Amino acid sequence: MIKVSEEAKNKIAGLMSEEGFNSSSDFVRVGVKSGGCSGLSYELKFDKEQAEGDKLFEDNDIKIVVDKRSVLYLAGTILEYSGGLNGKGFVFNNPNAQRTCGCGESFSL
Repeated sequence: MIKVSEEAKNKIAGLMSEEGFNSSSDFVRVGVKSGGCSGLSYELKFDKEQAEGDKLFEDNDIKIVVDKRSVLYLAGTILEYSGGLNGKGFVFNNPNAQRTCGCGESFSL
């Protein structure tokens, strides 16, 4: 469902540790909400609890939970981390997105 690159895995593990989360037992919560320049935007945060209806995925030793509304928007997405000159941050390579904004934080289908 959602894949995690090696760079994203390393950054997630480090950030989770800094914020008091454990990457082997806690989750990365990924979702989609209305908003952003292209209509939909990504949400990414850490969580210790799985809510009813969440789908759980694991890739590259990272546990990811996605609410059932966001699952269809995120199918096949690869979560990557970029630390280059164009800015640092997580990047969602989403094959379902037909259009994205320049900052890469929002998309449309």
